[in-house]
Amino acid sequence: MLVFGFWTTKICNTRSTQQNRNVLFCLKKDPFPGEAPIPQKQLQKFQRGKKCKVPAGARERLKEAIAISEAMSEHAQKQAARYDLLLPEDAGFLEGDEDEDTNTISQADIADAVDITSGSKYFNLHLSQFGPYRLDYSRTGRNLLVGGKKGHVACIDWQTKDLKCEMNVMETVNDVKWLHTEAMFAVAQKRWLYIYDSKGVELHCVKKFNDVLRMQFLPYHFLLATASATGFLQYLDVSIGKEVAAICTKMGRLDVMAQNPHNAVIHLGHPNGTVSLWSPNQKESLVKMLCHRGAVRSLAVDKTGTYMVTSGLDRKLKVYDIRAFKPLHSCFLPAGASCLSLSQRGLLSAATGEIVQVYQNVLGSNPVSKPYMAHRLRGQIWGLAYCPFEDVLGIGHGEGFTSMIVPGAGEPNFDALDTNPYRSHKQRQEWEVKALLEKVQPELIGLDPGQLSKVDQASFEQRHKEQIEALGFDPLAKDKFKPKTKKKGRSSAGAIEKRKRKVAHEDQRDEIRQSVQERTEREKELKEKSNEKKLGNKSTLDRFRK
Repeated sequence: MLVFGFWTTKICNTRSTQQNRNVLFCLKKDPFPGEAPIPQKQLQKFQRGKKCKVPAGARERLKEAIAISEAMSEHAQKQAARYDLLLPEDAGFLEGDEDEDTNTISQADIADAVDITSGSKYFNLHLSQFGPYRLDYSRTGRNLLVGGKKGHVACIDWQTKDLKCEMNVMETVNDVKWLHTEAMFAVAQKRWLYIYDSKGVELHCVKKFNDVLRMQFLPYHFLLATASATGFLQYLDVSIGKEVAAICTKMGRLDVMAQNPHNAVIHLGHPNGTVSLWSPNQKESLVKMLCHRGAVRSLAVDKTGTYMVTSGLDRKLKVYDIRAFKPLHSCFLPAGASCLSLSQRGLLSAATGEIVQVYQNVLGSNPVSKPYMAHRLRGQIWGLAYCPFEDVLGIGHGEGFTSMIVPGAGEPNFDALDTNPYRSHKQRQEWEVKALLEKVQPELIGLDPGQLSKVDQASFEQRHKEQIEALGFDPLAKDKFKPKTKKKGRSSAGAIEKRKRKVAHEDQRDEIRQSVQERTEREKELKEKSNEKKLGNKSTLDRFRK
């Protein structure tokens, strides 16, 4: 019994010591309480515009809804800023030695200095027989599409150098463009527009689209926009195979075209030096800007939809702020720029004859300085395009195609749910189904993409009037005051009338109170101003006056 008691007391002692330790451990304070702080610069990077202001006289329900939406937006901003640290890749850059310009460094030197995988991105395709060439990269950046003026069309996985299809359409090719996936592409031939699959099989011949010179594909709307030699701007819905809009611009031959990725508005350059902005919802241009004294040769819009770069026959390169439609700065190029292209990181490439020049820090208020990089080719340059998510610039010229390494051009991190370069065949199919379900209608294309969240007051008032005329009464009007029935003789006819009179004309009373308050405030302001004037006009001799 004693032994048993001894062991029980020992066990109890050990338990009490453990509890004391736990208590001591719990009493220790966390030296870094709460969540880790987020740097202010990172929060500004993911800021979602200005906060919503609660309108005066708003109901409690509306106030709660605005507060909840603001809290959710703030939470999403903080989470995005936190997980930004997990992005593994950084943008590249090119740095020369002391007193060495980076534009003097050749592509061969860059290819020798970098690793084998990056060095293989610089290559030339000698195709002098069917040039000059137009080109287009797929949205994922994996596939390259080239089209020669004399009918040669080829589809290549440019990273593995795997040729997917190659053919000669035996007709002049004006432009080539990938559609929503790597399985289909469009070719603007001499007479009509043709759609092919990735194996080179002809799927469609769209005879409504004739004499097409340039094309742009709007990925979120599934629209193929075409500009023709007859001055027509046409939109083809690829998902249903129907023409959405055909607009006669009345501006002559349309051979300069670009799209604004921010709001899907098409920019067209014209021979009279103007640039016009178009939407499929209107037969007239949204905006017309006089950009050059001569014809517009090329134009490009950055991915944020803020800046537009144009070049003309007057040999000037101009940067415009599209929000205000005003020029920021311009520079003179001795030979002028025939082709322009903007990268995901804001690098501008300009082709002048046989030379490609890449400029840095062009967008914004900084003037155009000396080029960041330069490369000379054999033939006349006919097309420029940056590869998405890669530091590569594709150049189509008279002697074929050249892939040029441009450090710092591509976005290092990609959105795997939108454009995943490493997606499988099954993932591509699933993405295509989701994209079709989330397709944006062409009626929503406009200068202000945030217009959908605003209230159209004029149309609301018009519909309200029509509703009153149809029903014979106002459905939004307030119900008349009905007093509750009370006991003990308090619901007599006289008592009910008295209660009705107390509540009657409440709206008018509020308006009268508000107008009286505003009037008194104005009178106070006028009195203060008059007193200030009187004090200001006084002199030292006023005290001797009677």
